[in-house]
Amino acid sequence: MIYFDNAASGGRKPDCVQSAVCSAIKVCANPGRSGHKLALACALAVQDTRKALNDFLGGYGFDRVAFTKNCTEALNIALFGVLKKGDHVVTTPMEHNSVLRPLEALKRAGVITYDVCPISESGNVTPQAIAALVKSNTRLVAVTTASNVTGAKPPLKNIRAAIPKSVLFLCDGAQGGGHFSIDMRGAGIDLLTLAGHKGLMAIQGSGALLFSDRVNPKPLLWGGTGSVSVELDMPDFYPDALEAGTVSYPAILSLLEGVRYLTTQLSYIQERTLTLTAYLIERLGKMREYRLFSVPNESGIVAFSHARLQSEYIAGALSSRFDIAVRGGLHCAPLMHQALGTLDNGLVRVSFSHFNDEAEIDELLSALEILANEPLDLL
Repeated sequence: MIYFDNAASGGRKPDCVQSAVCSAIKVCANPGRSGHKLALACALAVQDTRKALNDFLGGYGFDRVAFTKNCTEALNIALFGVLKKGDHVVTTPMEHNSVLRPLEALKRAGVITYDVCPISESGNVTPQAIAALVKSNTRLVAVTTASNVTGAKPPLKNIRAAIPKSVLFLCDGAQGGGHFSIDMRGAGIDLLTLAGHKGLMAIQGSGALLFSDRVNPKPLLWGGTGSVSVELDMPDFYPDALEAGTVSYPAILSLLEGVRYLTTQLSYIQERTLTLTAYLIERLGKMREYRLFSVPNESGIVAFSHARLQSEYIAGALSSRFDIAVRGGLHCAPLMHQALGTLDNGLVRVSFSHFNDEAEIDELLSALEILANEPLDLL
């Protein structure tokens, strides 16, 4: 199958990541729980991963890197663990439900209020529009690093500069992490959440929350940490306070190798995904039946619709008839589709990895041309 669904989960992993996972499965002790040599070796590898992530993303120290099972868990810790009664939040229509649903839950519980910044005609948000919604009780601004629907990339540094220094800045790195450079300190990001299994080249079950010394998230889970075991409270230091229970050593090791791979390959990956999106957009733009919602981008995302075919039908036909994997529907981002006017039929999303090539795109274009020209009674 031709795999163009990398924004949902990276389809192919570098050889170094595959080897690391296989070795971890063969010999895998519990890091941080026992004092024997194998457990200590695993604990050191976990610590190396914290350091690698912190260095790669310009973080605030390895102790402020907490591992999670995915980006959703990281976002829940960032939102439920930081916001308190009376706080106000500014966010955008570009956000995933992993941001919107926790905010809505906190709102319905009477804890917070929030406002959603409108997008511009170009399908992005502006720093001015976000700043205009900030109130005296605004505690946090939450903005994605890249839209999982269109690939649009908000101007993070400019947004940070436009809002008061006292306001915390949360960035969802699910689609940005591993696709382009992110510098937390340089961009003034206080909380960065990550999905390891997408651009960071790791496997499913890997994620992380990186946070600055301006914020001290409360835990969502309580349990064993391997530290201060005599106490019935969670540890009061990080990352232990946020990591109850056994971490997934194979997933963390895959994240370590993914970051090491990206350290040497990121420039090439950026150039390659930008080239692939431009290639598809230029050719698909010549097919009058399709409407594009993306411009060339480093996240590797191209979204489009058809004048008379639903997005989920196209995705299903590409899979069943042409052995091509894409995604159709709303992509867990309902406010973005509402803003784009695509809430009824959704969008087809093609998402590339740098492992894809132009020959695969040509097969996709041929399939889309066949679908576009078929009589309605054959569909």
